[in-house]
Amino acid sequence: MFTYNEAYIDSPPDEVYRYAAEVERWPQHLNHYSQVYFRKGEASRGIVEMRACRPFGAFRWPVWWVSEMSSEPHNRRILYRHIEGITAGMDVEWKVEPHGEGSKASIVHEWKRPAVGRLAASRIIGPAFVHAIAERTLLGLKTAAELGSRRSAT
Repeated sequence: MFTYNEAYIDSPPDEVYRYAAEVERWPQHLNHYSQVYFRKGEASRGIVEMRACRPFGAFRWPVWWVSEMSSEPHNRRILYRHIEGITAGMDVEWKVEPHGEGSKASIVHEWKRPAVGRLAASRIIGPAFVHAIAERTLLGLKTAAELGSRRSAT
């Protein structure tokens, strides 16, 4: 299973990276995240548990996973390896790059050996959950970073 999400953000790359890397603050910026905390370590290298929901109309489907997270601020890159939850074994890469006057943020999810089976992973979990949640996450962080940039400019 493979998914790709990207967003163009009217904010400097270092600021966008900061919003992406400060995962414990995601619930403040993203209404679909209910809890993010480090079981061990911190954002530069640690084990992080994330709880979110995937809305389907009025119904909010709860999801959770635990990942090994490592940050590379000098490359504006964040890597995750899901180690618990239905998506255990999934690799995730966040990248923030300069783009024009702002940034391009992208998220790649790759799941080579899904325990749930390739068909379920590629036809249901990938598009209906992984891609959809990543899209909401990028758009929420875009809003937060752009608002933060406007505040610091005034």
